[in-house]
Order: sequence, then structure tokens, then C-alpha cells
Amino acid sequence: MSKSQSTPGPEGEPGADHPRTDPDAAQDHTSGDSPPEDHVRGVVSEQTVESAVRRELAKALGGKRGMVETAIPTVLFTITYLVLQDRPGLREFGLLDDPALEWALGLGIGAALLLVVVRLLQRSQVQYVINSLIGIAIAALFAARSGQAEDAFLPGIIYNAVYAAVLVVSILVRWPAVGLLIGAVTQDVQHRWRHNPAVVQLSSRLTWLLVVPCVLRVAVQYPLYLVASNDVAWALGALGGAKVAMGWPLQVAALAAMVWLLARGHTPLTSVEGLGEVSGRPAGRLE
Repeated sequence: MSKSQSTPGPEGEPGADHPRTDPDAAQDHTSGDSPPEDHVRGVVSEQTVESAVRRELAKALGGKRGMVETAIPTVLFTITYLVLQDRPGLREFGLLDDPALEWALGLGIGAALLLVVVRLLQRSQVQYVINSLIGIAIAALFAARSGQAEDAFLPGIIYNAVYAAVLVVSILVRWPAVGLLIGAVTQDVQHRWRHNPAVVQLSSRLTWLLVVPCVLRVAVQYPLYLVASNDVAWALGALGGAKVAMGWPLQVAALAAMVWLLARGHTPLTSVEGLGEVSGRPAGRLE
């Protein structure tokens, strides 16, 4: 959201079926227990679903460090532009008409590059900072083309709108994105999970929880973008703050809501018709 089948990604990139997990992510989002046997057996269970949700969101967020690294370029860009905007005597580089925008974009991209170098020197996972670098680079292209600082936030707004639309379509056609994720985790290449209504219904509900953050971001940030386009002084700072505040915090909230839904529903999918048998009990259904 996105982008193998990795679901949460408005901020994450897809990985292999069994990707290397960032140590920060593992520490912050996993309990250290070994994966349930259901993963190996190719059977979808409540534990399979919860484990998949936790793992994929942990991959997308990158732990506490990944969250901070994702926010730094945006925060630096916004603060730099607000501080330097209309400042007389500011050194110009001749790349853009607005020297404050030049400095803001340069420092934002520079910070992202520095974070990549630090990760490489530490030989740690660079996925999250690469995502951040790509994001600030695309934002720079939009802003440089128009010469307007607020256009740096437009790609994120467009991305969330498109991502939300794709997730909703996946639900409507009964191929919910979370179900595809579960199928990838259990190596169900024939998508047999779709033959069980309980799995499809649960996956649809969990996918709706991924739609909500995207819709909220668009609903809040697009009006701020329109206001900022009319040269309202406070709007750009509010837009930058909204982008940071509605980034990983909303993803964490989505994770919490998913775990709550799983716990509330008590969905014992330990035996799923068409997906294999673990016990002699019939497949569970959502309450």
C-alpha cells in the first residue's frame, strides 16, 4: 500500500516469500517465538494470519529506527523551507527559481543519502532508507518541476489514493490483499484459501483496516495541499506535520486494530477445507 505479496505498503516495498528481517523490526514487532507449524504445513490458522500481519507490518515499518529514518528527510525538508523562505541574501545555486526550495530539497535528499551510507557501513538492512530516498527523490522531481514546495507532498497523496482504491477493489472482487499475503506465507500457490468463506471474510476485514489509514491521509493532507497552493503561510508546516504524524503512527494503529480484530473474533481456523487438515475439528467461522 505496495508493493512476492507484501500487503502494507503505503510505506513498504515487497520482499521475497521469506525475506531477511531487520533486527530493529524483529525486536520491536516480534516476540522471538518460532513460526507456527501452520506456516510449514501450508495451512491457514488464526496464528498464521496474526503472524503474517505482524511480520509484514514489521517489515514495512522497519522498527523504531526505520520509523525515524523514514521521517527525517520529510521533517528536514519542511523545517528548512519554512526557516529559509523569503530570507534575503540566501545563496542561490541556480537550479530553481526559489533558493529556499533548493536548500530544502538538497538537505532532504542529502539526509536520505547519509542514512543509506550509515546503514551500509553498519551492514544492516537498507530497505527502509532506500524507500525513504526514493520517496524524497520523487517528491523533489514534483517540486522542482513546478517550483512549489507543497508539490513535494503530492506524490504521497496520489500514492495513498491509488493504494486505497486498489485495496478496495481487491475486497470487492473477493481477492482481498491480506488473503494474498496469507497465501504467500503458507505457500498456497493455487489460492485454495479462497474456497473457505471464513478466511475470505477475515481477510477482507483486515484489508479494510489497511484502507482506513490511506483514506485518512488523503482526507487530511489533500485539503492542506490545496490551502498551501494558495500561499497560506501556515499550511505547508501543517502539511509536513500531517505527513509525519500520519505515517508510521497510523500503520502501528492499523496493526493494533488487526490484532484486536483477530482476538475479538476468536476465529479458530485450525482446519480449513481445501487447505489441509491439522485436527479433526471443522473450520471455524467468524463471529
